Amino acid sequence: MSELPFSATRADEQAEILRRLEEDIIFGRLAPGSRLVEDTLMARYGASRHYIRQALVQLERTGVVRREKNVGATVCSYSADEVRQIYEVREMLTRQAALKIPLPAAPELIHRLKEIQADYCRHAEAGDLRGIHETNDAFHITLFSGCGNPYLVRSLQDYMGLTLPMRAKNLADRDGLLLSRRQHDVMIELLQGTDSWALAQLCVDHMQYSKADYIERSATGAPKGHLGLAD
Repeated sequence: MSELPFSATRADEQAEILRRLEEDIIFGRLAPGSRLVEDTLMARYGASRHYIRQALVQLERTGVVRREKNVGATVCSYSADEVRQIYEVREMLTRQAALKIPLPAAPELIHRLKEIQADYCRHAEAGDLRGIHETNDAFHITLFSGCGNPYLVRSLQDYMGLTLPMRAKNLADRDGLLLSRRQHDVMIELLQGTDSWALAQLCVDHMQYSKADYIERSATGAPKGHLGLAD
């Protein structure tokens, strides 16, 4: 257990606890269905009960944690049918957003995506999971902002958040990460052309690796338990 610096402000400390708990969940250190016991979390992160409860509330809002009466907080887990239904909506939103991007895309959008992709690759080479996760999401949000409809982009962001526990593990997977990087590069190439349908299909195909992996892991009955059994 590592204590936070004494000089950290209350807001910084709260944000750090939230970040560390979220990372433990989304990168698979805490399996879907694991119970999140407050006393254990307090000891793990060196945090007060108040900060732990606030973090759990925040993660419940993003769909990463589920809190139930007489059960407490658990890492959200989804059945294969739920995963397919959630991805069905995300795929429809993704396809529509991609089709609405005028091609060839604006040079400013291409330039920004190339910058983000370079950062993404640097984080990948360094094995920086947080950096990989943040630049991956930034790439897609920036890409879809080209559709010109902020409400559609916001809906996509909501579903990106909902699928985070299903897809983030693959950002730590070598094969999944290599595929993601290659597909990002092809997306940038397609944005400089005129084939909107090819771009839209690639954006949908881009989600299939993590979707299939989560469904497979659900089918194998990955072990569930208390925090601390898997780290």
